[in-house]
Amino acid sequence: MAFRFEKLTPHIAVAVGLLASSPVSAGGLSNAPAPFDKGGVKIALISYISAGDFFQAYQAGAVSQAKALGVDLQIFPGRQNAAEQREQIVQAINLGAKAIVIDHGQPEALSDVVQQALDKGIKVVAFDVNLSNPEIPQVEQSDHRLADLALQQALKDNGTNFKAGYAYVAGFAPLDRRNEVWEKVKADNKGVIETARFGTVSDTTATATADQAKAVFRANPSITVVFAPYDEFARGVKLAATDLGIADKVKIYSADISTADIQEITEPGSPWVATAATNPAVVGAVSIRAAALQLTGEPVPHRIVVEPVLVTQQQLREAGVTTIEDLAKKIPAFSTSTAVTASWIPSAAF
Repeated sequence: MAFRFEKLTPHIAVAVGLLASSPVSAGGLSNAPAPFDKGGVKIALISYISAGDFFQAYQAGAVSQAKALGVDLQIFPGRQNAAEQREQIVQAINLGAKAIVIDHGQPEALSDVVQQALDKGIKVVAFDVNLSNPEIPQVEQSDHRLADLALQQALKDNGTNFKAGYAYVAGFAPLDRRNEVWEKVKADNKGVIETARFGTVSDTTATATADQAKAVFRANPSITVVFAPYDEFARGVKLAATDLGIADKVKIYSADISTADIQEITEPGSPWVATAATNPAVVGAVSIRAAALQLTGEPVPHRIVVEPVLVTQQQLREAGVTTIEDLAKKIPAFSTSTAVTASWIPSAAF
């Protein structure tokens, strides 16, 4: 996801949400290397944003994996405030976290406090925020592949000549990587014309994007395809198309998925026809595993990729998928990842 850069404000009062998982056993995990043989290892998960199904599912996956490992996982809620996220990292250091997982954020606002953590021997893992530090493993969803899957489906459905709307906000690693693919698709297919670019991220991203999309559709009635590579963007575009009565004239292609998204994609007359996605719960679990392996001293790749799958409206309807749980059962690739794991790490339950 990508977010607008905010001016830093000092003296943010930080509220910490604490989710302490129960140790698997008083003696920790059997056959696990230190420190997981004793249990109770403190890991902090510090998010830039917590609102939205994707981020909630990501955190749920992290919690599940932490519980399986007997980890004391401290969740710091994201509020889209760079200064507050900085304060939370400092607080996690002071609370004795042995590892910190950073979920999104603004690199230029975090690098110095992250370095403070590293200098104290704290392990750091980053998800979808490029901290440009060889000591920090970077977890990502293969954003290039996400965008490519969705856009290849758009070309398959619509040919190589169409007017497109594009929902995008620059400045964050995941959307910037997805944008690289969009730019290449346009370069390779001269008939694909980006007629309008819009997008915003806030605590009401979908409704704010819907307002923008309505203005775009009114000003550009020739748009027949919208690439919205973030599900909150796609929800907003769908809402706008439905409200304007043009849902039968527009097709939306996105990235990411949730139970709520599935319901919106499969409802009668929905213009949201395809999305490329990983299971955010799996990504959350992978992030915790990466931190755990670092703490044992095992080598962890600098770039950790969770591969996505394409999910179309037709597939969902034909398979009778109504929830993420259904999707995980009927498309097994969606529910698993072998990235950064070990024989002693129990599977997360989700």
